[in-house]
Amino acid sequence: MPELMLTPVSATVLFVIACLAGYRYRAVWKAEGPAWQLWLFGIVAAGCLLTLGFVPMTEG
Repeated sequence: MPELMLTPVSATVLFVIACLAGYRYRAVWKAEGPAWQLWLFGIVAAGCLLTLGFVPMTEG
């Protein structure tokens, strides 16, 4: 089984998605929006950040 590794481009894309999801989470929270949106954006942001934290990157 090949090891799972992130390329610099995929890591950047995940970081941008995490930032956008975190921004939307904060906007929904401030507007006291529906709880399902908080869960959705929170899980997306957390998943992206956990992936960035625990999956190694390639060197090139």
